[in-house]
Amino acid sequence: MNITEKILAKASNKEEVSPGDTVNAKIDVAMSHDGTSPPTIKVFEKIADKVWDPDKIVLVFDHNVPANTMGSAEFQQVVRDFAKKQGIKNIYKQGEGICHQVLPEEGHVKPSTVIVGADSHTCTYGAFGAFSTGLGATDLAMVYATGETWFNVPETLKINVNGSLQENVYSKDLILNIIKTLGSYGGTYKSLEFHGETINNLSVDARMTMTNMVIECGAKNGIMVPNKSTEEYLARRGITNYNITTPDKNAEYEKVYDFDVDDLRPQVACPHNVDNVEDIDKVEGTTINQAVLGSCTNGRYEDLVQAAEVLENHKVHEDVQLLVFPASRKIYQKAIDEGIIQIFLESNAIICNPGCGPCLGAHMGVMTDDMTCISTTNRNFLGRMGSAKSYVYLSNPAVVAASAITGEITDPQNI
Repeated sequence: MNITEKILAKASNKEEVSPGDTVNAKIDVAMSHDGTSPPTIKVFEKIADKVWDPDKIVLVFDHNVPANTMGSAEFQQVVRDFAKKQGIKNIYKQGEGICHQVLPEEGHVKPSTVIVGADSHTCTYGAFGAFSTGLGATDLAMVYATGETWFNVPETLKINVNGSLQENVYSKDLILNIIKTLGSYGGTYKSLEFHGETINNLSVDARMTMTNMVIECGAKNGIMVPNKSTEEYLARRGITNYNITTPDKNAEYEKVYDFDVDDLRPQVACPHNVDNVEDIDKVEGTTINQAVLGSCTNGRYEDLVQAAEVLENHKVHEDVQLLVFPASRKIYQKAIDEGIIQIFLESNAIICNPGCGPCLGAHMGVMTDDMTCISTTNRNFLGRMGSAKSYVYLSNPAVVAASAITGEITDPQNI
């Protein structure tokens, strides 16, 4: 068996499983945020009085923080009331950060566990060797009530990555290139299992960027064997009691893809699909009005540093607003302590509180007609960041910073 099959077999108390099997798996951690908790709670209250285990549920406020409408405020009050009633202590409501950063940062993610969340980017935790995936509110309500849910065991695509990333090329470029190769639907209900020297050498921040975006080619989950950096990250959070799941030597895969990154250039996903990816040379010179640095994909400390290195001693173009959203309060604090936020302030960037910001087109940075944005977020769908007549390009943090300086999509090497 491969990694995902082994984890699902153990969680469903089976000796082995195969693609296409339906299993009923025990859940280790379940999560919902301020946008998805209320519909989950509404369904839950129709089927149960008490959650299965309040210590295994994590609630996070991140999509509309602070509340920007009465509706958002009402949603958050529903969640606060539910947490008190059910005795859920793991509620992060004071601008602590984006759920997919907060969960691993606060020690809720362990290798070889099964984690579900009412958000499609729950697949992020596969960077730690966990099987993690998003669910709809109805399915999550059943998890809150029973601690279990069903899965069809997915086929697995093996993604081998070798070579060294060049200057100004990061894991965001790698995952965009992989999505371009597979296509928006090429991984539908598949598990993407990442291997190779490049993956082994990636930092935790970089690995999370990759597993975060596997949903953009339709994948059920993305997963990696924890490397030394990952084990050190877990140890700093007091997590030492866990097992690392590796694939059998004769593990079966539906297909194997091999990528060599030695010559990879910065990649840009063009409107309005994430697989519409070009080398930066093809889109340089495209005028922008907005630049966004942050999100559950690229709002981590490493990402802020990459952007700051480009921005230092430069000013944001007068026709551009650069919005910076640290992925968590702890990242924000570290960026202050290390002088990174000062660089952003001196460049005339707008520093925003930790949260999802304009990524979902609801809060702080929503665009109107004919605006164009270069962003480190994960989706560039039609109308994703506001008006259906606006345009979103996706790139790595260095490209976002370089473009903010010039007012047009720019290769960082030209700054």
